[in-house]
Amino acid sequence: MTGLRGGAAIVGVGTAGLGEAPGFTAMDIQALAVRASLDEAGLSLSDVDGLFCANMSHTFPAITTLEYLGLKPRWIDGTNTGGSSFVAHALSATMALQAGLCDVALICYGATQRSGAGRMVPAAEQPTYEIPHQPRYPMTAYAMAAARHMAEFGTTREQLAEVAVAARRWAQSNPDAFERGPLTIEDVLASRMVMEPLTLRDCCLLTDGAGAVVMTRPDRAKDLAQTPVYFLGGGVASYNRAVSEMPDLTTTAARDSGARAFAMAGMAPSDVDVLQLYDAFTINVILFLEDIGFCPKGEGGRFVENGHIAPGGGLPVNTNGGGLSFTHPGMYGVFTLIEAARQLRGTAGARQVPGATTALCHGNGITLSHQATALFGTADAL
Repeated sequence: MTGLRGGAAIVGVGTAGLGEAPGFTAMDIQALAVRASLDEAGLSLSDVDGLFCANMSHTFPAITTLEYLGLKPRWIDGTNTGGSSFVAHALSATMALQAGLCDVALICYGATQRSGAGRMVPAAEQPTYEIPHQPRYPMTAYAMAAARHMAEFGTTREQLAEVAVAARRWAQSNPDAFERGPLTIEDVLASRMVMEPLTLRDCCLLTDGAGAVVMTRPDRAKDLAQTPVYFLGGGVASYNRAVSEMPDLTTTAARDSGARAFAMAGMAPSDVDVLQLYDAFTINVILFLEDIGFCPKGEGGRFVENGHIAPGGGLPVNTNGGGLSFTHPGMYGVFTLIEAARQLRGTAGARQVPGATTALCHGNGITLSHQATALFGTADAL
């Protein structure tokens, strides 16, 4: 598996329909994001022969997408592990490219969660043994994890709020962010309680949005329009579907997906310049910082204090504003890849992390059910 290091590169990224896209379907804005990513790469739809996608609006997202776009790919992957799908797809696309199964891989997602009033394909297979307890998905699952972390390690609501405030501070430098207004720890604590101990501002946004990523092999990448961003390593892991079946509510499968990604890349957490972590809820960031190895288990709350992950802090996390302030159209994972690429190409504008050469993307699926980690770098990181 270590042969995959440097085996593919991101050569184009694009977004569309961010925030609100009334009058458009999920497929419409996904197509616009695809066009933007291909235009950026200097490629066309006829070049795409590998398709990787998942969504919340179609039972057969890959087949529906290829028909909508008029593609006849040689390889498709419609694996749906929730919001982690697209980070996992980066690993799958690299394998397919290296195996010669395709030459240009397209990873894409689109949803109109906000303008569509949250309509989606129902998550029909909710665990039957949880339903009698009347959970409110997905908030109940993450509230349980947060409450357990607080009870076991002394994590406070103020520390959770630090995550939301840091995301907002990054979003204030991102003109595409849905929420850019001022936000303080006191504001987070005073916002409406959604599921104790999580308030409204501990929860991700509900927006429309689409994103697309184009990958190809390094030999072709060097001749295209954009500076390549190289895949360095990846890993996936899953322990459970239902949150009630987690072996430990305070430890996620990111412990394994992160270790596998670092092993493939030949890297350690100290080698990473910028992080893009799936922040569906504030507790996610704390759990993933611990499980992926940026701080010891139980220290995540203290790690994020005093703006440590905010602009000007010691570790840049979710530099676009994340799912808490930038966008969250049902699944967020593809946007971790897009922001990582922009940071490593030096095109992130006012939120640019100076000198960033490595980035970690982490996707989370369903209710802490599936984790996917991927590492990327510039040519200097190879």
